[in-house]
Amino acid sequence: MSAPITFANREEEDAWWMGEAILEAEKAARAGEVPVGAVVVHNGAIVARGGNAMVGGKDATQHAELRVLRAAAYAVGDTRLTTATLYVTLEPCAMCAGAIVLARVGRVVFGAWDDKAGMSGSVGDLLRHPKLNHRCEVQGGVRSEECAALLTAFFRDRRQN
Repeated sequence: MSAPITFANREEEDAWWMGEAILEAEKAARAGEVPVGAVVVHNGAIVARGGNAMVGGKDATQHAELRVLRAAAYAVGDTRLTTATLYVTLEPCAMCAGAIVLARVGRVVFGAWDDKAGMSGSVGDLLRHPKLNHRCEVQGGVRSEECAALLTAFFRDRRQN
């Protein structure tokens, strides 16, 4: 667990922590995974970090979000992460959005929008659906160009090989 960091404002804070998620996405890409990275911040410190591991784990549920939610719940000793913020480089899909709601994550900050599968405003919005028992605060588009560039480069390289 890293030491708490203080910031001048929320925009600066979001950009900083998204940088940590980007590092995780870069690690995932080097491992041959789709470059999505995530970190969970609780009380000003990272309590969980990781990237996609579907290929290596031969498991379609090994999205970065699910991996860090599991680790964060263990780290804080509670399945409810109401005071935590999840930073993820790509807008969560339906599976991840459902897990985020069930974990009652307080805030979700994501980088790139996902027009094909995003469930935080693009295709749908499970994170703020009025009929669900929990709604997250959501901030999209943080360092979106950097996050999208990782995905674009990854898929361009795959098409060329």
